[in-house]
Amino acid sequence: MKKNIAIVAGGDSSEVVVSLKSAEGIYSFIDKEKFNLYVVILKKGDWSVRLTDGGSAPINKNDFSFVENGQVVRFDFAYITIHGTPGENGLLQGYFDLIGMPYSCCGVLAASITFNKFVCNNYLKSFGVNVADSVRLFKGEAWSDQAIVEYLGLPVFVKPNDGGSSFGVTKVKEIAELNGAIAKAFEEGEEVLIESYISGTEVTCGCYKVKGKEVVFPLTEVVTSNEFFDFDAKYNGQVEEITPARIPAELAERIQRETLRIYDILGAKGIIRVDYIIEANGEAKLLDINTTPGMTATSFIPQQVRAAGLDIKDVMSDIIGNELNKICQ
Repeated sequence: MKKNIAIVAGGDSSEVVVSLKSAEGIYSFIDKEKFNLYVVILKKGDWSVRLTDGGSAPINKNDFSFVENGQVVRFDFAYITIHGTPGENGLLQGYFDLIGMPYSCCGVLAASITFNKFVCNNYLKSFGVNVADSVRLFKGEAWSDQAIVEYLGLPVFVKPNDGGSSFGVTKVKEIAELNGAIAKAFEEGEEVLIESYISGTEVTCGCYKVKGKEVVFPLTEVVTSNEFFDFDAKYNGQVEEITPARIPAELAERIQRETLRIYDILGAKGIIRVDYIIEANGEAKLLDINTTPGMTATSFIPQQVRAAGLDIKDVMSDIIGNELNKICQ
């Protein structure tokens, strides 16, 4: 009997549009000969599933089931593709843990750590991971522009501490621009992260691990004429993405090994993607960790899967099967 898979999208943040695009991608990637697929949309207080007849039905939050044609349908697995809250910060993972639903990505602890960029960077720094210097601000607290610039220099990146897809991110070149950038970032969350500028070549590397197998993908090099890899560069085509990256093989292998090491340090699960800047001295500095990376047809992970000579359907089946097999053991 085919298992019922919920592709869980939506969410409560500005990244909802990205999440819905990723849901479309994942729907096209998962093998429909093996699984029954449903897209579940989560909004504040409103959880619903798209039915096969084109309509929708409410999700019973007690057990994540729904009713179709008079019959209760229960899911066997949830593929979480919510970028932002509640799917990337551990909240949804905790809910699924409580009801005993296997899911695709990191658990509560790893998700909550990686969602808070300041906490994540400082945690990984204790394991020797190379990260940028940074300052965290809380909404309502006072700060000194001069003290921030004296510590981090200029330019700096100002971003929400708990957001993604480059919403609310500003590259600040002059001290006079700092307050406006901080205010913009606070529109997206309760905390703001200010990071020192890292100059170099941006690359990103995806990987996943299942029982008896680890897979690390070829790196992608990110080239944009924009000030940085912002929303337009990510989703409106204002970027050149080169897979595999045009860097020495030894350096690429070193970054792949570091990506697998970060995966283990965090206790990650499913596919993750780690972004780096390669500085002029050849050292790769951590930029960001994505535990629910974008999965549109043109996103980095599908590109890297193709470059590795793999079939994305097999990758999806690996991840789903690995979690379902745990239940049978």
